[in-house]
Amino acid sequence: MSANTSGITPLGHAVLVKTYDPEVRSSILAIPDSVRGALQQLEQRCTVVSVGPEAWKGEAKQRAEPGDRVLVTKYAGYVTNQTEDGQDYRVVNDRDIFARIDWREKS
Repeated sequence: MSANTSGITPLGHAVLVKTYDPEVRSSILAIPDSVRGALQQLEQRCTVVSVGPEAWKGEAKQRAEPGDRVLVTKYAGYVTNQTEDGQDYRVVNDRDIFARIDWREKS
């Protein structure tokens, strides 16, 4: 789990995420750029940095926690600029996170 060094604290139902690009590996399957671009328009891969106190309130359990990799809708939330640590973050509503990525990407 990584610490929140952004200087941004999500409130209410907000979740602070940091986007990342999945590692591209060579494979047998070649995905044309036009298809890859269409897929990227649908979702954005992110890592949860911090969770607001009301996120997933009323649900049986919290769907994601800091350090989890998740998928969010591409244009959800607010993209931050000029944070304390110089990174780009996105503040999204807890409902904009539609999947948690449980598999481990090889490094």
